[in-house]
Amino acid sequence: MTRFTVLLLPLLICTATAHAAELTASVDRSRLNSGETVELTLETSDVTQFGKPDLTPLEPLFEVRGTRQVNQLNTLNGDNRATTRWIITLLPKENGSVLIPPLQVGDVHSQPITVQVVESDVREDKNSLDPVFIEASLDQSSVYVQAQAILTLRIYHSVSLYDDSSLTPLQIADARVEQLGETRTYEKDINGVRHGVIEMRYAIYPQHSGLLTIAPQTFSATLVETQPAQDSTAQGPKPGKLMRVSSAQIPLTVKPKPLTYPIDAPWLPARSLSLSESWNPEPEHTQVGDSLTRSLTLKVEGLASSQLPAMPATEVNGLRRYPDQPVLSNQSSDRGLIGSREEREALVPSRSGLIDLPTVDVVWWNTFEDHLEHTSLPARTLQVANNPSLQVDTPTGSLQPSAVDNDTLWWWKLSTLILACTTLLGFGLWWRARWQPAILRAAQTGPSPRTLMDDIKRASQANDPHATRQALDAWARQQPETLADMAARFVPLSDALDGLNGALYSETGQHWQGEDLWRAIRTIPAAERVQDPVGESGLPPLYPK
Repeated sequence: MTRFTVLLLPLLICTATAHAAELTASVDRSRLNSGETVELTLETSDVTQFGKPDLTPLEPLFEVRGTRQVNQLNTLNGDNRATTRWIITLLPKENGSVLIPPLQVGDVHSQPITVQVVESDVREDKNSLDPVFIEASLDQSSVYVQAQAILTLRIYHSVSLYDDSSLTPLQIADARVEQLGETRTYEKDINGVRHGVIEMRYAIYPQHSGLLTIAPQTFSATLVETQPAQDSTAQGPKPGKLMRVSSAQIPLTVKPKPLTYPIDAPWLPARSLSLSESWNPEPEHTQVGDSLTRSLTLKVEGLASSQLPAMPATEVNGLRRYPDQPVLSNQSSDRGLIGSREEREALVPSRSGLIDLPTVDVVWWNTFEDHLEHTSLPARTLQVANNPSLQVDTPTGSLQPSAVDNDTLWWWKLSTLILACTTLLGFGLWWRARWQPAILRAAQTGPSPRTLMDDIKRASQANDPHATRQALDAWARQQPETLADMAARFVPLSDALDGLNGALYSETGQHWQGEDLWRAIRTIPAAERVQDPVGESGLPPLYPK
């Protein structure tokens, strides 16, 4: 056993070293125009690697414009982690699908990456000869109302600029505008001249059909002084000069909602849509009173999360539903925004047996294929079992009439007779006492109704759902009718109790406000509450009934 451990230890060390010596590769974008550069990043956390990556495999397909190395040391929970990055600027030599081959640093290799290089859309006109010019383009010339159109602004400069550059804010009347990601910077060759490029992308959502005009955007910057000030004969713009350039005005045709779209369905124009659900815990073994959390997630490509409608509520007989606030999020991609909406609800079965959940159906318009689509979650059935902890204990077997002997029957008759006599005696004493003069009430055991009301007031005004529920149960035990009967007769109390139950069963308990419940308790008609005959003065009434 010892020899086996000695032989296995070097193998484990080599495996761990190989796993730590991983070389990962990534690019800042996977789609670019011809003549534009892309940044390739190689990263490793192996501190034993002191060499540089071998860039020879890149030479057939790329021109290496520059390489820089970045070393970082991060500390997390007392654990130091050193990383080394090599950032390589590449200019593709060909169009189409271009493969970045695996690169080697020491004994490790990176994974290959494919980038798409498309034909340049920059017109080689007089603007291309200017030291600074701006280009604006839309991904499509017409869209449906409230659908996404992507506006791309690129500022080209063949001269160096100061950091005081600015671009007018994009504001479009009757349209929502969302910026897509951060500003990108890269290089591009135009007519053999190297240009720096500043790229910004926006998602535009027109709110009305018709013709939408995107106004020209103005970019201003100061040129860096690269020529001697006394050289007045030099050609080109003067150093230190403030430059202003504007883009062209762009029209966008906005189409109305198609006539074939259902009138009662929310308008959802999107490139793609997915609908998913998850359960916690899984509902295979569910009992009465268990709390199940169901999460429905709607993910849409081409719309912001704020544009996504609420999904149908799970209104099913036999299930109490307590919804949470929806979770909204946005993600930027090369094709625009991807909005997601997650709705969570706590479902509590109130009866055993089969409970059918209906199909969840979402209607939307596919803008990529231009037709109506339905995305659905299939219906499902919950098998709910009885909860032993909620059932009253019953005898394991039942006695048959033939098994009851005469002695047992005689004792049952005697106990019934005694119970009837004591009941009649108690009724007679009550009838006699009803006509007696009023006397002071003896000191009651347990808390008084006033004390219980004070407990409800303190707990509800402190917005504590658990303490309020305990105080409410103690108060209800002294009432002439149950809390459910009072709620069925008094609507404000029923609404306040629904809010309290929602806070107890869902994750919104910390936001519960108890003022509505306290107001409902205080406004129950006086005839429905247990009255304190002593009153606030501690004296019996003058004219008892």
